[in-house]
Amino acid sequence: MQKPYVFQEIPVHRPNTPLLDKIDSPAQLRLLNEAELLQLAHELRAFLLYSVGQSGGHFGAGLGVVELTVALHYAFNTPDDRLVWDVGHQAYPHKILTGRREQMLTIRQKDGLAAFPRREESPYDTFGVGHSSTSISAALGMAIAARMQNQPRKAIAVIGDGAMTAGMAFEALNHAADTKADLLVILNDNDMSISRNVGGLSNYFARLLASKTYNQMRDSGKRVLQGAPGLMELARKTEEHFKGMVAPGTLFEELGFNYIGPIDGHDLPRLVETLNNIKELSGPQFLHVVTKKGKGFAHAESDPIGYHAINKIEPKPKVQDTAKAPKKPRYSNIFGQWLCDMAEQDPSLVGITPAMCEGSDLIEFSKRFPERYYDVAIAEQHAVTLAAGLACDGAKPVVAIYSTFLQRAYDQLIHDVAIQNLDVLFAIDRAGLVGEDGPTHAGSFDLTYLRCIPNMVIMAPSDEDETRKMLTTGHQFKGPAAVRYPRGNGPGAEISPGLESLEIGKANLRRRGAQTVILNFGALLPVALEVAEENNFTVVDMRFIKPLDQNMILEMAGSHDLLVTLEENCILGGAGSGVIEFLASQGIAMPVLQLGLPDEFIEHGKPAELHKEVGLDTQGIAAAIKKRLQSLNLASPKTGAIA
Repeated sequence: MQKPYVFQEIPVHRPNTPLLDKIDSPAQLRLLNEAELLQLAHELRAFLLYSVGQSGGHFGAGLGVVELTVALHYAFNTPDDRLVWDVGHQAYPHKILTGRREQMLTIRQKDGLAAFPRREESPYDTFGVGHSSTSISAALGMAIAARMQNQPRKAIAVIGDGAMTAGMAFEALNHAADTKADLLVILNDNDMSISRNVGGLSNYFARLLASKTYNQMRDSGKRVLQGAPGLMELARKTEEHFKGMVAPGTLFEELGFNYIGPIDGHDLPRLVETLNNIKELSGPQFLHVVTKKGKGFAHAESDPIGYHAINKIEPKPKVQDTAKAPKKPRYSNIFGQWLCDMAEQDPSLVGITPAMCEGSDLIEFSKRFPERYYDVAIAEQHAVTLAAGLACDGAKPVVAIYSTFLQRAYDQLIHDVAIQNLDVLFAIDRAGLVGEDGPTHAGSFDLTYLRCIPNMVIMAPSDEDETRKMLTTGHQFKGPAAVRYPRGNGPGAEISPGLESLEIGKANLRRRGAQTVILNFGALLPVALEVAEENNFTVVDMRFIKPLDQNMILEMAGSHDLLVTLEENCILGGAGSGVIEFLASQGIAMPVLQLGLPDEFIEHGKPAELHKEVGLDTQGIAAAIKKRLQSLNLASPKTGAIA
């Protein structure tokens, strides 16, 4: 969620960073003394403020881990030691210190640096991320591989307290203890959700628990007591209760980790000392650090959600245009308003989101209907099965989820919802190419992975009004339904204020032309209409991917020479494939041109740039159709009037 901010508070000009300018690799960083490290951290924070202000991107998380990033690269021999960042929102300081400082102004731009760590970009990016809660599993795999190869390298996972809510993180913690691999998990607690007090006492005991003396005594005691199981258990419980009095790490100790912390994540000398001690220990280690998201920028510290990411900062215009037209609502705004309106009418409606309250625009709903709002944190699988349980007993759950995140709950979608034919509506946001966040966040596959599931009704609106009507349609349908819509604004259609529904499986003929018909699925309709106007093509807004309007397809097939399917989804198995399958089932052999996303991962860039790259802009679509018509020896019809 973007917030207004004061332009003058972020440096306009590149800050003076004499130490940072000399650091092109962590090996150079490791030559600095303690005083220089502190100066480097200061310069790194200043450069981060400057660079993100110029390029836009993830903001608060990186500011919060400046000292931790410096300490990790100082204490460990990266990239030989494997450093895995969870999600990757916080990896901008890491990129700056690992030879990409001068490229930071290109981040999230086409052909520039990726928004997240990426293996192809740097040897220091040991694991590609973008989705949360993967770091512990990945780092554990690296630790096991090092042991198999008899290599002394270390594996470190840095995970935030939000990502620790996902089941995958605990599955990895549980397995790590069983393997006894040399793994360090660092919990970056920046929301005070686990521990609220970090003071002198906890810092003292953290140093003690990480010290060589304590751990040598601990290991010696275990060897002495091995022959006396009763005394061994007594010593274990004594140590557990001792740690429980000074640290909130009993859970992690029970999982088999040696818990250390919590410590101040902005105390750079203490971080370095602790990490240097920990790297000499064997077996699973767990370090708990407490940081401040947005550290060093007052607005980001006070509003870590609003300043999670920012747009490129532009100077304020000298004269404000008071007559400026109001902003068009985003698709997510359409959903948020519909959810509140429907909840007023239907007391059984329940809203569920996996930590996407702001992004999916459930803020107003959460305030007005708190007893029917559930943010389950980063736990997509649980969100879907929670909805299934609610539906079993008469509730009408609506799961607000990004397309790319629903992939994580695919088994639950099939097994817990669809097989039981439960009444769950999925409001799927960020469908299609989302832009600067790249392939990890693009909703490129949902039509394909949804279309093959029995009992599903799948809809793709072409504008804001259709979005509202389709949400009502899905809510009224007795069974699993999905409405997938893109990020950002629609074409600006007038929105009916009521709660009207559509006839399920009924397409909408938008323009009558000749010879070629474009069957459009979703938000590319304005582009399809523009191409059709220039070439006198027919355009049908199909609306429904499942069930298809079979009568409309038969009518179009019987009156046109070329049928074109258009979707912002991968071509393989998508809506166009459904059309071809239906034609084949009817014994109809006719030319079909499928336009959509190619069989590759689309890199980051502005949506318009990406649409042009994959041929889904006006010129690309027109050229593809012209090429197919030429191959069929068909001439383009003259421009005609709208039907």
